Amino acid sequence: MKLPQLKIGELVARVPIIQGGMGVGISLSGLASAVAEEGGIGVIAAAMIGLTSSKPNKSTPEAQSEALADEIRKAKAKTSGIVGVNIMVALSDFAAQVSTSVKEGVDIIFSGAGLPLDLPKYLVDGAKTKLVPIVSSGRAASIICKKWMSKFDYVPDAFVVEGPKAGGHLGFHRDQLDDPDFALDSILPEVLDAVKVFEEKTGKTIPVIAAGGVYTGEDICKYIKMGASGVQLGTRFVTTHECDADEKFKQAYIDASEEDMTVIQSPVGLPGRALKNKFLDEVTDGKKTPFKCSFKCLKTCQVETAPYCIASALINAQRGKLKYGFAFAGANAYRAKKIISVKELIAELSSEFEAACPA
Repeated sequence: MKLPQLKIGELVARVPIIQGGMGVGISLSGLASAVAEEGGIGVIAAAMIGLTSSKPNKSTPEAQSEALADEIRKAKAKTSGIVGVNIMVALSDFAAQVSTSVKEGVDIIFSGAGLPLDLPKYLVDGAKTKLVPIVSSGRAASIICKKWMSKFDYVPDAFVVEGPKAGGHLGFHRDQLDDPDFALDSILPEVLDAVKVFEEKTGKTIPVIAAGGVYTGEDICKYIKMGASGVQLGTRFVTTHECDADEKFKQAYIDASEEDMTVIQSPVGLPGRALKNKFLDEVTDGKKTPFKCSFKCLKTCQVETAPYCIASALINAQRGKLKYGFAFAGANAYRAKKIISVKELIAELSSEFEAACPA
């Protein structure tokens, strides 16, 4: 059995693989266009994207929108494949980034880190951009569908359901991360059941994409057999040549052991999965002190008590300055052994899928 296509409305991806949006600056136009060119869905991370720019005043809201527009244009110039943007609800400039993405004609907006209850209002006449919320429960999917239907007469074009083994900020309480009731294998059926109700009401197909800890073609086989239409992978794409992070960032994954995987309490008030390093050890030891916020990038950031700036830490890591930051990573990051091309990775996942899912 070959990898099936993934259809989201009239968009058709040759392979059912979405590359997760990874900020700050880990997935920009380089990675997104490479994935799209191989038949998957490439995703640019909007979070503080201005910090990756070489232009002045890079932390201003205007710079964020300008940098996002630039990356979308660059990605679309490199591929005729499907390019999406990941925009966190928690971003202070959420509205501006969504409007910019729609204006630039991005194919899909993925949105999590909160419930994107008003996302359809940003669609202007003639816009073809698909809207895909990222959720961690069937209840969240139902709430979004009900709200969108009552307010906008619109249902999501797809859902990503993300389990607790994902990298970065997680939509779970700390005590839920190792609870089997909240594992992807448990919440995927809940979301499928919730979405089915609205498919029947509207007659619209709403694909559900499994995410969080998906690592191999065998995993893809398992989740498609469970009813998912596709999968989202982030961690696997970090250790590719095309990933937009510095080589030292990628090497941190290669060098990591299973014991290096950790969960931190982020300044934004959520648990986050990352690679242990000296910077995080210093945070744990109380050697980092509250700072003056210059970005105001996240609505939920607890600036008064935060021991460090998450935006600064993440852009430092993206630039390879891991002494001054840290790398977010999924639970399986330690399994990476070498840096390969996106083309090789998709081929590897495809052959693993075919072996695990015989016709």
